[in-house]
Amino acid sequence: MDLQKQDLQKQAELRASDADRDRIADILREALAEGRLTADEHAERVEGVLAAKTVGELEVFVRDLPAAHRHRAAPSFAAAPSRPTVGAIPADPDDSVVAVFSTAVRRGRWRAGRRIHAYAIFGSVEIDLSEALFEYQQVVVKTISVFGNIEIRVPENVSLRGTGGGVLGNFEVAPLDSTEPDAPVVYIDGWAVLGNVEAKPKRGKLVADILDRVQRKVDKSLRKHLDR
Repeated sequence: MDLQKQDLQKQAELRASDADRDRIADILREALAEGRLTADEHAERVEGVLAAKTVGELEVFVRDLPAAHRHRAAPSFAAAPSRPTVGAIPADPDDSVVAVFSTAVRRGRWRAGRRIHAYAIFGSVEIDLSEALFEYQQVVVKTISVFGNIEIRVPENVSLRGTGGGVLGNFEVAPLDSTEPDAPVVYIDGWAVLGNVEAKPKRGKLVADILDRVQRKVDKSLRKHLDR
């Protein structure tokens, strides 16, 4: 029990992220839709959420709401598996990014397929998924870097997994777990031979599609409340 209290205290002292603020804001919107908060109370609490610095400060604004305790009682997410589901990823790539003595970049609003191949041979490849459209929940990025550099950036609210290695090179994937059950999972696989492969989240970037789905659920609940 003491260890649990210590863990909760440590979590409360953590600096709040944009994802933490979004989670609390969702609970407040749900409370407004259910009539648990007035419009003035909702506006006041949202203002406090934006100003909060730590996770503990955020929890203060929802601790009297049932939804906050439901989130706390049940695990907010299930860890993504280390490898994609068998049969979910095709053998052939949907997209290839190749740099041979050159630079290749894929960024902005683009559609991420289930399988992406990235090759950097004496070159540099940048794959930025922070604004990509995820049509599939599981995405594999196969990487081969030979005397080259491959950098992959993902949004903060997806899960990220890596399986690969380096031969006189660097293969580094920062594991990430999303709190959203429908969030995409990006798997990085491959090798860095006298080269570099790096994958990590891009801070402050979120998959808009997930947020849109959450917002639609809130709007639907609000309409039901107004139609009573």
